[in-house]
Amino acid sequence: MRAAWDGIDATQVWDAHAHLVGTGDAGSGVVVNPRMQSLLHPGEYARRLFFLNAGCAHDAPGSVDRAYLERMHNLVDGLRPGAKLLLFAFDRAHDAQGKVQWERTGFYVPDAYARDTARAHPRYFEWAASIHPYRADCVQALERAGAEGARAVKWLPAAMGIDPGSPRCDRFYAAIARLGLPLISHAGEERAVLGTDTQHFGNPLRLRRALEAGVRVVVAHCASLGEDRDLDRGPNGPAVASFSLFARMMEEPRYAARLYGDLSAMTQVNRAGEALARVIERADWHARLLNGSDYPLPGLMPIFSVEYLVSLGLLPAAAAPVLTEIRAHNPLLFDFVLKRSLRAGGKAFARSVFETRRFFEGAV
Repeated sequence: MRAAWDGIDATQVWDAHAHLVGTGDAGSGVVVNPRMQSLLHPGEYARRLFFLNAGCAHDAPGSVDRAYLERMHNLVDGLRPGAKLLLFAFDRAHDAQGKVQWERTGFYVPDAYARDTARAHPRYFEWAASIHPYRADCVQALERAGAEGARAVKWLPAAMGIDPGSPRCDRFYAAIARLGLPLISHAGEERAVLGTDTQHFGNPLRLRRALEAGVRVVVAHCASLGEDRDLDRGPNGPAVASFSLFARMMEEPRYAARLYGDLSAMTQVNRAGEALARVIERADWHARLLNGSDYPLPGLMPIFSVEYLVSLGLLPAAAAPVLTEIRAHNPLLFDFVLKRSLRAGGKAFARSVFETRRFFEGAV
């Protein structure tokens, strides 16, 4: 663990991808879709329990929101002083006319809850707003979030019903570029959240519209799961790995100052492999990569395997026992030490990948 922190300034370490979840039982305004609370929908029901279990809030009926926050406090205390989490709000699904679609919304985490949580615990948290660009008030909501200290805006297009390549987003793009806030958008296949069954909205090429509008875009998970159509070869282009489309965009000089990727979830068993090895090897990309844990997912035992990473040659076998011990104690520390220990092609992630604060403060 000491070696993992060598050369790292903990005051610059902001985990760039952390989920603020709960049930709304503490007046947070969080809303959970009834299907995620009903055994009549076992998939959605299990998904909710997985998230709460990973956040150690599953055994706190009536105080789930509070238990989730207390657990995050405990985990951040296990890092070096100064390290923080960037907490995500999560907007509702909307239709093309900008009307809320509650029936298609898996869960809703209001901007106000993320804002107030960060304000109440400034040693631990920063916050990111989530604003659907089809909303009639999207520009006003964005300006308010910026004035209230939001560090970014988070989208999950497939779940929220957002087509990032649609002209409907243009007024939002103009406003977020003017404010200088980054847009963190999921890309590639989405499995974690109930939504609108519009997986094609996660195609990373659809984010070209935001980039051309001058927006700093962070592609969550580096689009490291699934396939999307190669829209550069027409609307019916062949299906290719989503990561290959992200990599293509990273190679385009005109996006060098605006396109970034985050490493959240890339060490999961369903993502680790070629994409993870490539981002480690591409030292020239490291200045444009941001570490995020995707908390609470590192606490979900079945989807991570230290032994699998060893078998891929990405992790020294000697590191496995220690990482396994850390994971049982602190999944945030596990995520950090694991990624600091990864090796591919004789390379490791640069220090800048973990020191993300400057990016969110605009000093890039």
